[in-house]
Amino acid sequence: MAGNFNKVLLMGNLTRDIEIRHTQSNTAVGKFGLAVNRRYYVGDGPSREQREETTFVDCDVWGRTAEVMSQYLHKGSPVFIEGRLKYDQWDDRNTGAKRSKLMVVVESFQFIGSREDGGGGGGSGGSQRAPAQAQSGGGGNQGYDDIPQDDDIPF
Repeated sequence: MAGNFNKVLLMGNLTRDIEIRHTQSNTAVGKFGLAVNRRYYVGDGPSREQREETTFVDCDVWGRTAEVMSQYLHKGSPVFIEGRLKYDQWDDRNTGAKRSKLMVVVESFQFIGSREDGGGGGGSGGSQRAPAQAQSGGGGNQGYDDIPQDDDIPF
């Protein structure tokens, strides 16, 4: 059987501002929560009812990507993240009990929404997206020219 694969793609809204700390070597580490909504229907016919559930995900982000995210994104901001799952285990300081959680380590992200909302033009290559791509694989542009803005598209 082939090797392992660990990739997570999520789109949601920040549940809190990104909390930035620095390691001893001055590498930025950001922590934030992401709320991801899922809409679904229950029942059939005229009694069909729409419901929504929210999944809350803890996320870590490192380096320049953490700095850029904390500069432009705040509680409630929509964002698309790409990363990997990580399982953390530790002993509770107060009780000594074993604790654990599954979280996402963000490897890249894209702004979602309009510039007026603080996003980067719906992920279409706005000027605020460029700094995230410059370091730490923060985008997905990989050396291609920026995608033209909506008013520059000829169709």
